Amino acid sequence: MDISNLRHTIVPTSDQLNSEQLIGGPMTITVTDVRLGNTDEQPLIVHYEGDDGRPYKPCKTMRKVLIFAWGEDGRTWPGKSMTLFNDPGVRFGGATVGGIRISHMSGIERDISLSLTATKGKKAGHTIKPMPTLQEVTRLIDSASNRAALDTAKAAAAMLPAAEREQARTVYSARITQLKAAAQQPATEAA
Repeated sequence: MDISNLRHTIVPTSDQLNSEQLIGGPMTITVTDVRLGNTDEQPLIVHYEGDDGRPYKPCKTMRKVLIFAWGEDGRTWPGKSMTLFNDPGVRFGGATVGGIRISHMSGIERDISLSLTATKGKKAGHTIKPMPTLQEVTRLIDSASNRAALDTAKAAAAMLPAAEREQARTVYSARITQLKAAAQQPATEAA
């Protein structure tokens, strides 16, 4: 039995992605379909690769971010990716309940900073960063020569969509092998 990822053990009984599922860390999803919901509270349903029937139903604030970044035509969203995280400070109905926020998105060239309504009369800032590309992550891995650089490359790779993350893992493993081999070679003395 594989215990390397226990996230599935904290999935609440629900028909949608829940912020509690993200307690273990952020999750990068790739959109497969966008549909209209049937309630005023959740008018948008975003299906993603591997959602297991538990789509992402963004709150109004995150819907504003999505529309600002990707445009109002939901037919163009499939294939794009975003990184979701649990923000424990999200308030609803006067209580702090936690919620899902977006940290990174594909298809944007630079940081997006928006000031959006948090509660009546109060605004809160939201900054969304561009999602690294596989090419950028590969460059980071290939140029890494120490533990700190490898850790930076690994963190960037974790934000890639699942298929690209697997490719980055292969490049990362090859780089580790190269670095270990280089460290085991005897130093050549200057003549």
